[in-house]
Amino acid sequence: MELLQQLVNGISLGSIYALIALGYTMVYGIVKLINFAHGDVFMVGAFVGFYSITILDLSFFPALLLSMAVCAVFGVVIERIAYKPLRNATRIAALITAIGVSLLIEYGFIYFRGAQPEAYPGNVLPSEKIEILGVSFNSQAIFILCVSVALMVILQFIVHKTKIGKAMRAVSFDAEAAKLMGINVNNTISATFALGSALAGAAGVIFGTYYIKIEPLMGVIPGLKAFVAAVLGGIGIIPGAMVGGLLLGVIEALVSAAGYSLWRDGVAFVVLILILIFMPSGLFGKNKREKV
Repeated sequence: MELLQQLVNGISLGSIYALIALGYTMVYGIVKLINFAHGDVFMVGAFVGFYSITILDLSFFPALLLSMAVCAVFGVVIERIAYKPLRNATRIAALITAIGVSLLIEYGFIYFRGAQPEAYPGNVLPSEKIEILGVSFNSQAIFILCVSVALMVILQFIVHKTKIGKAMRAVSFDAEAAKLMGINVNNTISATFALGSALAGAAGVIFGTYYIKIEPLMGVIPGLKAFVAAVLGGIGIIPGAMVGGLLLGVIEALVSAAGYSLWRDGVAFVVLILILIFMPSGLFGKNKREKV
């Protein structure tokens, strides 16, 4: 019974990782860039949600939508200012720029508002014990899981059923051919950053309501873990990011349940090392060369 509770907690945590990992994998799938500033977009989303709830007096869903909108615009601004000029630069130049943008956001945020942490109000979401078949679950964990899954389903719909989603898939497959077919590649890349950043903003609000404490450097560890989740599932593969995030959350929950909670952050990077050694293309990637 306790194992079942830990699985629900792990899946709820993993759904947050999955939402952040989707941004990593979408951007990599189109421009082959690891956007290390993505974890800081998650942090900005958490603070936008916090101020929306405490100052604007919004409830959870309006705060979630506002945070997603702000982070979508923020992601596009980052792409246009920092990454677009480096579109044809070397991979290492883009990677160093991404790290620089991450540090700029973190310490710029600290400069303007200070480094003190904040605490989400405890009444944003009702926290009740729900008993199902003799097993007690936290209503917040189930609610967060439902919201995260709904956002992932909406993303899948956008990617596979809408015009911009088809453009994203075309650019991901062959940007030059997509350009010849009349697709605006720059706008498509910006739309990808907007979608990924919106999901990171949503993850920030969900994280804040569940874990209460937020602070300007909070995006570092979840961002790195989401990157691990993206690699675990297969970087550039959207279903892989979802599964990788959920799997990583479950692994962390099981490690904590076994009494090794101090190791839960380290386990993520042990998983990364094992994946890079034995399955470098991830769970959903192609690990074997196909014969032509």
